[in-house]
Amino acid sequence: MLSIFCAPSRYVQGRDATYSLGQEMAKLGLSGPVLIVAGKSAKRHLEAAWKETFKKAEIEYEIFDFAGECSQAEIARAKAAAQNFSAKAIVGAGGGKVLDTSRAVAAELDLPAVNSPTAASSDAPCSALSVVYTEDGAVERYLFYKRNPELVLVDTSVIAKAPARLLSAGMGDALATWFEAKTVMEAKKANQVGGSTTISAAALAKLCYETLLEDGLAALNAVRAQSVTPALERLVEANTLLSGLGFESGGLAVAHSVHNGLTTMAETHHYLHGEKVAFGLIVQLVLEGKSKDLVNEVLEFCWSVGLPTCLADVGLTNLNKAQILQIATRATAPGETAHNEPFVVTAAAVADAIAAADLIGRR
Repeated sequence: MLSIFCAPSRYVQGRDATYSLGQEMAKLGLSGPVLIVAGKSAKRHLEAAWKETFKKAEIEYEIFDFAGECSQAEIARAKAAAQNFSAKAIVGAGGGKVLDTSRAVAAELDLPAVNSPTAASSDAPCSALSVVYTEDGAVERYLFYKRNPELVLVDTSVIAKAPARLLSAGMGDALATWFEAKTVMEAKKANQVGGSTTISAAALAKLCYETLLEDGLAALNAVRAQSVTPALERLVEANTLLSGLGFESGGLAVAHSVHNGLTTMAETHHYLHGEKVAFGLIVQLVLEGKSKDLVNEVLEFCWSVGLPTCLADVGLTNLNKAQILQIATRATAPGETAHNEPFVVTAAAVADAIAAADLIGRR
């Protein structure tokens, strides 16, 4: 198996970065018309900056209002808008589901994708895949693309204004990166782009975890104060770039599969991707038989930044064995990343790990 590493063509991050969006696109040879797939918050905070930056770059643009779910119907609606506007590039601005939708549209039309996240809430911005959900919020399928985004531009002034919970959720997503990549390497399984994990991807995944432990709480406090600090800059890079490169070129395992299983329960739909991944990581560590000290280190970090440590923290209380098995069965469906472990993973084993992780987290 060949080693494969993938990444966006360019990553730009910093205070008021949106005012350089048109210039950065022009540097890469990207021209208009541009369709901006925008969430409500992105439009509210960035519309003035878009007007200024695209005027300077002489790029025509139009805004498409994202409806809230990365579903097949929403992808089709945005694709039609891009075709009607004769768009030559697609910019996604908002949270993870907005960016997943914009990348799907760009891929279907074979256009350059630009991602401009308004929260460091997941590692989606740098990736060449999207998670498609049903209209009621359950994971339906993954879409894999030929290439990563041409440009990922992260405006930390906007990130600092986003709810602190979103940054915490991004930490939950990033928290699993090193542990899942390490598992994939030990199992000698393929990463998300079908190759072996490079030492570069492994190093970035490990640095991601180390940065979370070092800067997570300070960055969260910066967002609570709506301030851009060096700790926030480093943490945003960890959530977005390090985790993005680490998960895709490193690989996924049980933590993300448990997230997918949790989405089968309607009570979890109000919880964020990274929040469910954080609990999924605890399940993975229990399933793998990791040391008490390591499990406690992860639990203490989750507690410090407000991430879930038990089922109740993702809306699930008093589950019976059949319901836990339902989650585990979805988590171990054919093709799920749970099967990237270096041992055979069964629904029964994952169900037991979920119950044990829940008890450890509650205690």
